[in-house]
Amino acid sequence: MAKYKQEMIYGIRAVIEAINKEEAVDKVLFRNGLEGPLFQELFKLVRDKNIAFQYVPQEKLQALDTRNNQGVVAFVSPVEYQDIDEVIDLKLAEGKQPVVLILDGITDVRNFGSIARSAECAGVDAIVIPHKHSAKISSDAIKTSAGALYNIPVCKVVNMRKLVKNLKFKGFMVAAATEKADKNYTEVDLTQPTAFIMGSEDKGIRDELMELVSEKISIPILGQIESLNVAVAASLMVYELVRQRSL
Repeated sequence: MAKYKQEMIYGIRAVIEAINKEEAVDKVLFRNGLEGPLFQELFKLVRDKNIAFQYVPQEKLQALDTRNNQGVVAFVSPVEYQDIDEVIDLKLAEGKQPVVLILDGITDVRNFGSIARSAECAGVDAIVIPHKHSAKISSDAIKTSAGALYNIPVCKVVNMRKLVKNLKFKGFMVAAATEKADKNYTEVDLTQPTAFIMGSEDKGIRDELMELVSEKISIPILGQIESLNVAVAASLMVYELVRQRSL
């Protein structure tokens, strides 16, 4: 099993070096009012690489660590992100029917880790997360995943609409899991290349993605609570796929 990488990097030059070395930087925090040529160099790198960033008070940076951070802290993923097109094309070239799990706006690291664990156990080929508004691959996420995040490709995508369109072009059935759907999740053909979109529990799947999907599917709810935990729902979806493909 791979070892954890450092989860935070402090200082302008250190973060510049990390980005230039293609480290998997998730997000960069800048101190409010930070200026100077070196900062401008870093800021341009962050923008060019589509890395998420946020301006915060100095107190927030100091709360992360008391060392001299020069007004900059970067969060680094302990696993390396992969390219979704490369993962899919490889599986298709091998004659397989790929399975992709798309997580739209799921920010809870424990849900993320739990989903990854079920996905890896079910043989899902890749997990896709958006560039922004997603849970980071933290030590908590890895622990909850029981190490599955080291074994399943995780792909970060800037344009989720483009991703869905590309998957459909490559022959994927893209299914959106939503309690508003009339079709039961057991009623769709999951033996073909399949992508499931799972949305956040508070906001669900964004409309801009929902309008592109091939199918809208739901899990029957017989009790008084309106929906399942997203990690449980994802597990049911991927194991229905396993069931269908084992027939």
